[in-house]
Amino acid sequence: MNSKQTLLAAGVLGLLAVALGAFGAHALKPSLLANNRLEIFELAVQYQFYHTLALLAIALLLQKKENKLLKVASVLMIVGILLFSGSLFIMAIANVSSLGMITPLGGVCFMGGWGCLIASALRD
Repeated sequence: MNSKQTLLAAGVLGLLAVALGAFGAHALKPSLLANNRLEIFELAVQYQFYHTLALLAIALLLQKKENKLLKVASVLMIVGILLFSGSLFIMAIANVSSLGMITPLGGVCFMGGWGCLIASALRD
């Protein structure tokens, strides 16, 4: 992904994090509390925000210098958000636990993205 695509993804994912957080805090809160899923939903929002901010930083770094490791890091962060936060959102909203095995794959993508960021810093 280039810097523009990464910046666009960060903007979209940041907007969605705010929207989902507000939706969960207001419209979904009674259901999430009744199903004891509020913490799961909040964790999904938190991780989406954290990694969206990382994605924003990567986009800014890519504007400065195109770097294969940073491009890979951006893809891994996006896939991590989709797998980790996405599976937690579905688990919380649909009140199912069967997607719990997907969540760690998102965590692995997050770690890979951070690892690529570290490797990029060490190369420069």
